Amino acid sequence: MNVLKRTALALALPFVLFAGWWVLSADSENFYSPPLSAILTAFGDTWTLDRIRADVLPSLLRLFAGFLLAAVLGVAAGVAIGLNRRLRAVAEPVLEFFRAVPPPVLVPVIMLFAGIGDAMKVIVIVFGCVWPILLNTVEGVRAVDGVVLETARSYGVTGPARITHVILPSASPQIAAGLRQALSIAIILMVISEMFAASNGLGFTIVQFQRGFEIPEMWSGIILLGMLGFGLSLLFRLAERRALRWYEGLRAAQRSG
Repeated sequence: MNVLKRTALALALPFVLFAGWWVLSADSENFYSPPLSAILTAFGDTWTLDRIRADVLPSLLRLFAGFLLAAVLGVAAGVAIGLNRRLRAVAEPVLEFFRAVPPPVLVPVIMLFAGIGDAMKVIVIVFGCVWPILLNTVEGVRAVDGVVLETARSYGVTGPARITHVILPSASPQIAAGLRQALSIAIILMVISEMFAASNGLGFTIVQFQRGFEIPEMWSGIILLGMLGFGLSLLFRLAERRALRWYEGLRAAQRSG
């Protein structure tokens, strides 16, 4: 019942926004702002199974590849930097510099080295997503309770076991926060990377509709992109809640105590 209630609450605002859009645009004669009814008609005609296989699935594959690679690199580097004070002192200025560089600015540079294929698009996603994961992992590792570390050491939990059984679980709430931020960035960069020298993908298709003045189809692509982002965010929250069930139980116990 709680799941149904949370789902209803999550869908309430989008439903209200779509209802308002429908009412306000019903009599629109503006070429660039067609009625929502026309956009939804174009949605059904445009996003067939063949179009989804040709454009949406490649985008999702690039998104997942870049996001997972960024997660592995960010967590691994974050643990190493968080555990080593000297390495952290050396790396932090460099990390802050690269974190401040907007990934879309580097798309032309990445194209020079990686070409215009899928590798370029995945690298763009990785470059943008790795920083929130890495920095949140560093902060999570640094925040691990010293008493917990000493207790683990006294029981002989050292080396890789110390990382997998003590440090990563303790830092997992902070790591999850970084992954959540990175997911939204990944969706944005997926679209941006497909607007440069691409032949398929959701971003490429939306730009093609815009260039061909197929405005209802363009809006339908934007709606589909929003639906994908909403669905991925919802799935991530469900997975996060399941993985961090122990943490939520601990917080609930602390509040009740």
